[in-house]
Amino acid sequence: MPLTGKQKSVLRSIGQLLEPVVHIGKEGVSEAAVVTTDDVFRRRELIKVRVLKGAPEDADATAVTLAAATHSDIVGRVGFTFLLYRPNPTLKERIALPPAKNME
Repeated sequence: MPLTGKQKSVLRSIGQLLEPVVHIGKEGVSEAAVVTTDDVFRRRELIKVRVLKGAPEDADATAVTLAAATHSDIVGRVGFTFLLYRPNPTLKERIALPPAKNME
């Protein structure tokens, strides 16, 4: 189920304090970048990714490609940096998101 606007807002506010933990360089979204991102998702639910100037794609295209490869959601993008979110039920400290309203 996609994230609601309120959920994305909460995640973006948390993400402002994060430092980029994944950097995408001249190789673009390579297998190594996907493996590294998956490894980071084992320890946290929200990560910040930085696209370096030598990257073959812009930040928007990189975000879409990496999110699809890691089965995560794009929370937001500012400049060369974007946030990805993937829930991890095995973590002790999880991010508490506001509930999504039912559209019934």
